[in-house]
Amino acid sequence: MSDESKFIRLSKLMSEKGISSRREADQLISRGMVLVNGVAVTELGTKVDPKSTVTLASEAMQEQKELITIILNKPIGYVSAQPEPGYEPAIRLILPDTQFFDEENRDHTNQYKNRKLKMGDLKNIAVTGRLDIDSQGLLIFTQDGRLAKKIIGENSNLEKEYIVRVQYQFQNSPKAMFPVDKLKLLNHGLEIDGEKLKPAKVEWINDDQLRFILKQGKKRQIRKMCEQVELKVIGLKRVRVGNLKLGKLPEGQWRFLDSNENI
Repeated sequence: MSDESKFIRLSKLMSEKGISSRREADQLISRGMVLVNGVAVTELGTKVDPKSTVTLASEAMQEQKELITIILNKPIGYVSAQPEPGYEPAIRLILPDTQFFDEENRDHTNQYKNRKLKMGDLKNIAVTGRLDIDSQGLLIFTQDGRLAKKIIGENSNLEKEYIVRVQYQFQNSPKAMFPVDKLKLLNHGLEIDGEKLKPAKVEWINDDQLRFILKQGKKRQIRKMCEQVELKVIGLKRVRVGNLKLGKLPEGQWRFLDSNENI
């Protein structure tokens, strides 16, 4: 007999297995779309053995395949999520006339690469990972809770890469005079609000630009890190999240995540 004390909520198990987010799991369960060891479960809050085999009905699997993810090259001056007084949220840039098509690499076998924006594509879509108003670059919107968890979930270990233009003590070419020990601190050893930061990868790429690769995303983290080593951030651009690169997507334009791309 199974030890029921070890049972967990089905929605939590689905989230841990990457089948769906918890919120999406509850919706699927209530619709009878979740099978545990081949038997449909419809009662919310049901607890199951963590070793159970959990699958989705074919209809639910098809629905997941149709979930939309959008990549935007956010300009400076737009907020990522909730609008602030006098500023617009970046989602307002997702319009038919700002969609980017890569004419040099068109692929008619791809599900989304040549698809145009349709009514309903922005329903239940949410931004995944903030970029502050003074920053630009790669911003991801998705309807897929599994993807959102992978990017910003509590246990996410996904790399985010940024190109950061800086001044050191207000000099134009900081690399030549920036102390080695301060570069080491940027890589590991700094704190924000009393909490030690995870190790990062920070390196010079030219006289006044640094590459930051982080595995966490505290509010204004890079700017606060730079302040602690007497660097002033002049420009900040996110160019990669996991395997997804900003590439040649023009500023202020967007595209669908291709069906063959893996973040």
